[in-house]
Amino acid sequence: MMDYGDAVACAPVTVPYVRRSDKAAAWWLGSALRKLLEVSGVKKTQIEGLCLSSFTLAPDGPAPFVQYVGLSPRFLEFLPFGGACGVLALRRAARAVQCCDAEVVACIAGDTNGPTSFQDLVAQFSSFSRDCVWPYGAGGPNQSFALITEHAMRRTGATREDFGKLCVAQRRWAQRNPLALLRSELTLEDYLAARPIAEPLRLFDCVMPCAGADAFLVMHRSRAQALGLPCARILATIERHNAFPEDPIQWRGGWAMDADALWSQAALGPPDMDVVQTYDDYPVISMLQFEDLGFCAKDDGAEFIRRNDFAPGGNLRHNTGGGQLSCGQAGAAGGFLGMVEALRQLAADARHALVSGFGMVNYDRGLCTAAAVLAR
Repeated sequence: MMDYGDAVACAPVTVPYVRRSDKAAAWWLGSALRKLLEVSGVKKTQIEGLCLSSFTLAPDGPAPFVQYVGLSPRFLEFLPFGGACGVLALRRAARAVQCCDAEVVACIAGDTNGPTSFQDLVAQFSSFSRDCVWPYGAGGPNQSFALITEHAMRRTGATREDFGKLCVAQRRWAQRNPLALLRSELTLEDYLAARPIAEPLRLFDCVMPCAGADAFLVMHRSRAQALGLPCARILATIERHNAFPEDPIQWRGGWAMDADALWSQAALGPPDMDVVQTYDDYPVISMLQFEDLGFCAKDDGAEFIRRNDFAPGGNLRHNTGGGQLSCGQAGAAGGFLGMVEALRQLAADARHALVSGFGMVNYDRGLCTAAAVLAR
């Protein structure tokens, strides 16, 4: 894989999440663009590229959006790939900068959450969902992840206490993050006693839909330095779609196919990561990422969770903003949450960070996986 030259990521911003919103997705995305310009010092006319991710922007698409916000980019990507879109936006933007298709690329993801937004989304998520799941009274990710979680528990011996350990640790990180929607104390006892949603999932296993937006910029390192912006070098990235279609129920993701290439290109390994940001709409997916990205052997995810401390002060800084399970999931912005948090950690005291993404769950599997290794 070819390296990314001097393309860097910088200027992470969040439009604070809210549980419900009557504002359209374009408002959230436009607000993220405004914040990017404010924190970076970049002028709107200097934004030559845009990578945009949203599920609720319809009936508009990326071209009408750039008209509404007054951009005139010469590079435009629409990436509605859910939890993988943050890494995919980074990859596309970095290549655009490297190939001189754009000098500054804005990567923006966001969605609204009105009274019927989530219901409308899951009912029409795919033709399979529309024709084969929704008519039978099922829809959305809870049923899918109940299936994946139960399968993982049988394979690995993982228990609800193991998943609860991840959720409780992330809530402790969220208590340090004023942007997280869920900051009240969560104990393991609270987690275990929560009401059932779709067995074996209970309330605190399930991500909370909300409205919000996240964004960052990609540009040449020299420009970021001239603007005085802390920036992150892109050491390696991977993406894979529809990996292992022969698996009857998903127990591995595309990371397992490409992790060796990721670490080889980065010239680093899992022990070198100061912070790890996994996609976490449900805790089982974080466990699969630990396995498939080489932090432990396959099917050793439960033992890995038991051996490590993920809370503040622990030995593995994981989902340090609280993850989606405590911040909420603002639609496609859920795919950007780990990226903007990694950039904030790298601007503070971290040297190396892993960001991993997982998206587009079509009943029994997620179709899109991605990961990136970044360096301060």
